[in-house]
Amino acid sequence: MMLSHGLICALSGTVVGLLSVASVADAAEQTVRFKPGASFATLNGAIKGYDGQDYRLGAKAGQVMSVLFKPGNRSCYFNVLPPGSQDVAIFVGSTSGNEFSANLQATGDYVIRVYLMRNAARRNEQCKYSFTVEISGEQTGAVDAPSTDALVPGTDFNATSEVPCARVSGQPSTSCKAGVVRRGNGDADVTIFWPDGGTRVLFFKQGKFAGADTSQADGAAKLSSSVDNGLYFIRVGEQRFEIPDALVFGG
Repeated sequence: MMLSHGLICALSGTVVGLLSVASVADAAEQTVRFKPGASFATLNGAIKGYDGQDYRLGAKAGQVMSVLFKPGNRSCYFNVLPPGSQDVAIFVGSTSGNEFSANLQATGDYVIRVYLMRNAARRNEQCKYSFTVEISGEQTGAVDAPSTDALVPGTDFNATSEVPCARVSGQPSTSCKAGVVRRGNGDADVTIFWPDGGTRVLFFKQGKFAGADTSQADGAAKLSSSVDNGLYFIRVGEQRFEIPDALVFGG
């Protein structure tokens, strides 16, 4: 994912584009089902010319959807369509890249649509691809103290900030933009925006670090955290984050 206007709009639930940027004449459809106990799945496929491929999966408002797409053709992309949409996307891969992660705003069936851009479709090119999709951070119906925080105008975040971060082991810390969705009772999802593109979502449960959207690219990454002087020191594989507790709890 690119740290771009298109991605930020996608994360805020704003329509970022129309599928007309692609040339999909006919999209076959497949239902995505996770294995029992799993929260992600990896799929492979191939498309050619103007034929696309749709992948449909159900999700709930408040969950986080993450997609990592690996195409074999530079003109091959994916879009994400919200429930009920036929052609209006909340994420357009041709402008925002091959990674998507967002807090979902509606309950229903989402569609991941794989397609070739018009220039490649016209030449009847082929694209072999694979992608991993994860649905995580499910809300239960029994939240004792729901958040009443107002949203930052133009976003679906209760607060935004900049936090120290490092993407690679041995790299000095830099500053990453961050946005938080607070669910009350110390539950929160913090989305980190890497300066060079891409995101990482950190999950907090009852004020404790509970995990990350690790299946995007590093499902086996080791997770660790500690708290000192009002800061969460979090590691996800080689990545490091310093998250103020005020960002998680508010105040």
